[in-house]
Amino acid sequence: MRRLALVLLLLWVAPVQAHKASDSYLALSLADDRLSGQWDIALRDLDYAIGLDADGNGEITWGEVRAKHDEIAAYALARLAIVADGVLCPLTVSEHLVDNHSDGAYAVLRLAGQCATAPGVLTIRYTLLFDLDPQHRGLLRFEEQGRTHTAVLSPDHNTWQFEGRSPALLQQFLEFFETGVWHIWTGFDHVLFLCALLLPAVLEHRSGRWQAVATFRQAFFEVLGIVTAFTIAHSITLSLAVLGLVALPSRLVESAIAASVVVAALNNLHPVIEKRLWVVAFTFGLVHGLGFATVLTELALPRSALAVSMVSFNLGVEAGQLVIVAAFLPLAYVLRRSWLYPRFVLGLGSCGIAAIASLWLIERSLNLSIV
Repeated sequence: MRRLALVLLLLWVAPVQAHKASDSYLALSLADDRLSGQWDIALRDLDYAIGLDADGNGEITWGEVRAKHDEIAAYALARLAIVADGVLCPLTVSEHLVDNHSDGAYAVLRLAGQCATAPGVLTIRYTLLFDLDPQHRGLLRFEEQGRTHTAVLSPDHNTWQFEGRSPALLQQFLEFFETGVWHIWTGFDHVLFLCALLLPAVLEHRSGRWQAVATFRQAFFEVLGIVTAFTIAHSITLSLAVLGLVALPSRLVESAIAASVVVAALNNLHPVIEKRLWVVAFTFGLVHGLGFATVLTELALPRSALAVSMVSFNLGVEAGQLVIVAAFLPLAYVLRRSWLYPRFVLGLGSCGIAAIASLWLIERSLNLSIV
C-alpha cells in the first residue's frame, strides 16, 4: 500500500516544472523625439503564442524563427504601445536576432520609433502574453539623458509613465518587492528546497527514528536558524552576482540547485546531518542566491540603478519565504505527533521531492527535456 501511494504521488508531481518563470526584457532609450531599444522574448513563449516549431520535433531552429519574423514582429508590436503626450509613437522592428539567456534562447527585436515631438509625458503600455500566462512579467529598463529607470510590468500593472523626472523611488521599490515575492512563489525548486529543510523541523531524530519535538519553542528556533542561514547565504551571492563580482554558468547553477533539493530530501529519509540543518541551508543557500540573481543580472542595470532594485527584490524574496514558513510551521506542529506526519508528510513527501528534483537534475545537467 505504501509503495502504491508513493507511485501515485510521483505521478501527480512529475509534471511540475522548475525553470525560470516567463519574463521578457524591454530596453528603451529616449533621445528628444526618437526612441530606440531592444526587446528580448523567450522563443518558448513565442512558440506557445504563435507556433515556431514548424516540424514539431521539439527544437526551434534559426530557419523556423526567420520564417516567422514578420509574424513575431506583428505579435509583439500589437502588445506594446508607447504614447507621447497622448499621441501614439509608431514603432518598427529594424532587425531580428537570437540570443541565449540563462534559461534558453530568446528572440531579439531591435526597435526604432519616432514621436511627434519630444514628449513631456511618455506612457508605456505592455500586454505581451498576459492573456496566455498571467505570471509573465515584462522587465523594463528605460534610459533618458544618461539616467536609467526600471519597472516591472504585470497584468495588474501593465502601464508605466515617465514625466520628465525620475519615477518615485517608492513605486520602483514596491514593483521589485512584488517581483521578489512572485519569484520565490513561482520558483518551485527554491520552494521545495525550503520545504525539504522545514519538514523535519517539528521532529528530532532519536534512537534511529523521527520523534515529535516537545515544545513549539524548539521547533520555532530550529526553523528560525534554517531561514536565517538561507537568507544570509542567498543575499550574499545575489548581491555579488548582481554587482558582477561572481558569475557562474547558468547550467551549472541550475543543476546545483536541483542537486541541493535532492540532498536535502534524501537527508530526511536517511539522516546524515541530524542537527544544525542551518549549515545545510547556508551552504546551498549560496547557490540559490545565484539563481535568484538572474532577474536583475539580465536587466543589465548600471550600478547607479541597482541599489533600490536589488534591496527591494531581495526583501520581496524574504517576505515570500516568510509567508511559506508562517503557513507551514503551525500546521506541522499540530500534526507532529500523528503517525501521519513522520510516515506520510515527511517520508513520502521527501520521496516525492527527491524524485522531482532528480528529474530536474537530469534535465539541467544533460540539457534534456523529460517532462
